[in-house]
Amino acid sequence: MILKHVYMYSDGACKGNPGPGGWGTIIVYNNVEKELSGGEAHTTNNRMELSGAIAGLKALKEHCEVTLTSDSKYLVDGITKGWAAGWRKNGWRKADKKPALNPDLWGELLDLLEIHRVELVWVKGHAGHPYNERCDALAVAQSEQYSKS
Repeated sequence: MILKHVYMYSDGACKGNPGPGGWGTIIVYNNVEKELSGGEAHTTNNRMELSGAIAGLKALKEHCEVTLTSDSKYLVDGITKGWAAGWRKNGWRKADKKPALNPDLWGELLDLLEIHRVELVWVKGHAGHPYNERCDALAVAQSEQYSKS
């Protein structure tokens, strides 16, 4: 079965940590771009990083091959190094037996990764990558919306 190949870019932002936060995601398929964004009034940067990736994957209407690019080492390493899968296997406990943070989001992300074939790619943030910069702008705009309320 040949899957559609989708390029996805996501980023998270938070004003204070915790504080008002936002995420931005761009999905690109056949040169068509779709922007998604959202946020929360009281959250953390890592929660927003995970939320952007989750929202993008949830927006896909069928099984896809996805190249997901993020500047979040937390997100990329958590999956590519097997940390999140290990935490779930150990009842959301890290190797040091302390509770893993954000198990709700990691669990949702791991479930989505079973649906789609995803390659995670890390890119340095604020280094001129056009999609990363645009995702950052979307995330910051959302965090600012929540900081006004």
